[in-house]
Amino acid sequence: MTIKRITSAVLALCLALSLCVGAGAAGSRQEALQALGILSGDDSLSSTVTRAQFAQMLTAASPYKDAAEGYGVSLFKDLRGDHQASGYVRIAVEQGWMSGYADGTFRPDQAISLEEGCAALLKALGYDPSALKGAYPAAQLAKASSIGLLDQVSAAQGARLTRQDCVNLFYNLLTAKTSAGTVYGTTLGCSVTNGQVDYSALVSAGTKGPYVAESAALSLPFTPGTVYYNGAASSLSAVQQHDVYYYSANMSTVWVYHDRVTGTLTGLSPSAAAPTAAAVAGVSYQLGTSEAAYQLSSQGSFQEGDLVTLLLGMNGEVVRVIDAAENEAVYYGSVVSSTKAASNASTTSSATASAQVTSQIACTDGVVRTFYHSGSALSAGRLVTVSTTQSGTTVRSLSTKKLEGTVSQDGTGFAGYQFAAGAQILDTDDNGGYARIYPSRLAGARLAGDDVRYYTLNAAGEIDRMVLQNVTGDTAPYVYVSGIDDRSSEMNVSVSYTYIQDGQVQSISGGAKYPITAGGAMLVYEKGSLKTMRQLTPVTLDSLSALSAMGGGKEYKIAENVQVLLRDGTGSQGYYLTDLSQINGQDYKLTGWYDSLGCSAGGRIRIILAVPQ
Repeated sequence: MTIKRITSAVLALCLALSLCVGAGAAGSRQEALQALGILSGDDSLSSTVTRAQFAQMLTAASPYKDAAEGYGVSLFKDLRGDHQASGYVRIAVEQGWMSGYADGTFRPDQAISLEEGCAALLKALGYDPSALKGAYPAAQLAKASSIGLLDQVSAAQGARLTRQDCVNLFYNLLTAKTSAGTVYGTTLGCSVTNGQVDYSALVSAGTKGPYVAESAALSLPFTPGTVYYNGAASSLSAVQQHDVYYYSANMSTVWVYHDRVTGTLTGLSPSAAAPTAAAVAGVSYQLGTSEAAYQLSSQGSFQEGDLVTLLLGMNGEVVRVIDAAENEAVYYGSVVSSTKAASNASTTSSATASAQVTSQIACTDGVVRTFYHSGSALSAGRLVTVSTTQSGTTVRSLSTKKLEGTVSQDGTGFAGYQFAAGAQILDTDDNGGYARIYPSRLAGARLAGDDVRYYTLNAAGEIDRMVLQNVTGDTAPYVYVSGIDDRSSEMNVSVSYTYIQDGQVQSISGGAKYPITAGGAMLVYEKGSLKTMRQLTPVTLDSLSALSAMGGGKEYKIAENVQVLLRDGTGSQGYYLTDLSQINGQDYKLTGWYDSLGCSAGGRIRIILAVPQ
């Protein structure tokens, strides 16, 4: 069974992007300007903007922004050279975008009006005031409106600009065309498409990292206004040694990741001399830094067979490698397979030389890891915990830790506990089957005591890990039986079944007869061998969506990994794997097969058969 690994938060700064609603929305406009350094500080968006503040924004939105720092000779008697905006004001005046007053003052603390702001922005765009039609300020406001500078700006003529007004004015500046016909934002290196600034590119360009926390404190050139820890809003107090972090000074934001993998280093590719990927506990990880590549190379301090800990970044890439002794790791999960041998040639370090058992464990994060340990082989489906310490790897069986109740309708809580952000939930069965699921999958489900095998709580008293026992039905393989050839006699049972699984035609035959007919079925295994087939329930479907289907006036939920088969021809070869987007209730006769097999959170359509009308 294939499990998709969801990485942080999780891509690149994508965590930040997930908090935005689109480049054209007010929130994203603000964050785009922050990423560019045009908007700074944490003042309320309703506060008025002074002439000095506007000059600072205008210069920061120009090719001259880097020259403003330290440019502290003032041109005006009411603006000291050490004023934080003096360099920006000087550039704005020297470039002709703004001007002072006849009495030699700039009046830096005076609120700026809409028409003053528009006049300055038009000059920055290269529009000659003398070429505008009409007199000030009507001419400036008309031109500003015609090129889109006033889009979403609520201020009227004579009104004082607020920070929100400036958010919209300066965002519109980036997307407006200069007098030469060039989109202004492109002159600053921004990507502007269909009138929107590519925010993700801005964030990526302005973000520094990855770095590794050498202690429980971060080395930052600023005091962050926002901290995200593993994708959730947090604070710097949550930081631990060896956490990986990134930051954006313009956005005053820090992203911290506590994502570590501990296990035996079992392979390097394409070579130990110049590795780009490393396999730890049987799972391959891309090397994201030159430091990690060197550490794992033939010139570094680690070699295959060593027990190591990988520090992963926001994309799941390896940022640094440390000795496993520096990080005691604990995994929870279910045994997929386990074998015992006299020796294990793949584990050559002192930490693993005594290992005799190779066990594949489906961990609560949905990743199957390979662990080398001593002791006896473990039965498939056994609930275990794996700990890696300085002395090596230990795998031990767990006693059940039950919990019962009803999951909230929004999937955020269960049995009096909240689910932690990023909670890891694994559904399992007795045969080594597993499926990584998310709290939303369980929304509204009633879980009895036997449904929950184990759970753990974090420091905040939230459920952060949970192992279930066949709650969703997602652990089982589902097939479409296309043919049954029963040649049994009174003295002998001989039946062959032809079925389609994930688009592939397969068959089984022998002396076992199962209580099914042609159609959808679930395969039930025991100790690696097929024990029986169970029939799914058919229903005629009228319409489909991505998440549900309607049939006979009833709504049915569709499994995330539903198999959609198109019947086109005869025989077992006349079935073709397709997807939901290719079929509908108008052109096809649709039959859904869903599991009504008693799983607490089951009842999903597993197979859809589409036959052309």
